[in-house]
Amino acid sequence: MGNLKFIVSGGGTGGHIFPALSIADGLRNRFPDCEILFVGAEGKMEMEKVPAAGYRIVGLPVAGFHRGEIWRNLAFVPKLIQSMLKAKRVVKDFRPDAVIGVGGYASGPVLRVAEKLGIPTVLQEQNSFAGVTNKILGRKANKICVAYDKMERFFPEAKIVFTGNPIRQGLGSIIPKSSEAKEYFKVTSDQPVILIVGGSLGARVLNQSVMANLEAIRKSDALIIWQTGKYYYKDIQVSLLNNPVPNIRLMEFIPRMDLAYSMADLVISRAGAGTISELCAVGAAAILVPSPNVSEDHQTFNAMSLVEKGAALLIKDTVSVKELIPAALLLLENREKCVDLSKNIKKLATPNATADIVEVIATLIND
Repeated sequence: MGNLKFIVSGGGTGGHIFPALSIADGLRNRFPDCEILFVGAEGKMEMEKVPAAGYRIVGLPVAGFHRGEIWRNLAFVPKLIQSMLKAKRVVKDFRPDAVIGVGGYASGPVLRVAEKLGIPTVLQEQNSFAGVTNKILGRKANKICVAYDKMERFFPEAKIVFTGNPIRQGLGSIIPKSSEAKEYFKVTSDQPVILIVGGSLGARVLNQSVMANLEAIRKSDALIIWQTGKYYYKDIQVSLLNNPVPNIRLMEFIPRMDLAYSMADLVISRAGAGTISELCAVGAAAILVPSPNVSEDHQTFNAMSLVEKGAALLIKDTVSVKELIPAALLLLENREKCVDLSKNIKKLATPNATADIVEVIATLIND
């Protein structure tokens, strides 16, 4: 093959950006001389994260459609038209051999243009409930890489390839309670550890759930490693200075998630597709609290696909403040149940997801 060119499009959240970068890295490994161009949405986090990872990115002025507040959609149509025109210029100038869409605002215009020009397109759907944009794009996409079963509800069955979601490197070979992890989190005892993560920005209800149960945590044998997210960290830090809880390790953000997973006997988190793929890879016993603030309530569908296989527990956002921490402390005492959850979630891991997605793209170009 000559000098191949690929466009990777999408973003908006880390859940879209990380798989996109992982696929780009996979394409570079497979085709060392290839050219890769990202197309994202202006003002979104991909415009910062993608260049930091060493890739070129072009931004479209596209914006999302607000279902609740209709008045906020006045700029939607003009921005969509501008984005379609810009996407057309970008695709025609770059002349890619294939276009990969990972979800997010920008993937719509780019894949529509590519489909009209007869350029092979691949969708990567991370969630168990497909979003509106991907459902529309799926009608004409050549292949759709998915991470959950029963996706023929949303896409033509003949186009679906089960690959799983790409995850961060190194998560498949974690040593439980490694000395490096213990040192990193300043842990000297062998007490059980609960890891609480709500994403880089934080999850208000997870933080409220901990704050409402500080006394129960103080009395427990558990150590809590708690990532608050940047929006909430300072206020929580002040509260804990006034009301110290020695068995809490408070962090705004955890850069070394591999070490956090190494320490955790139980993980409490939202149910984003990327997070779930990581939990599967590390075989973590988990309680999931799906966010209600996402399109089509897809996090609940993600979580339920694990719950049905005995691979995780689910606690609803609405009852989390009252029930989450007591349920977690109780589960931690039930070692047998934790081991079962861990074994069952590990069975769902897809460590070769990136290579499998790249294989789908390579086969499509060859054909």
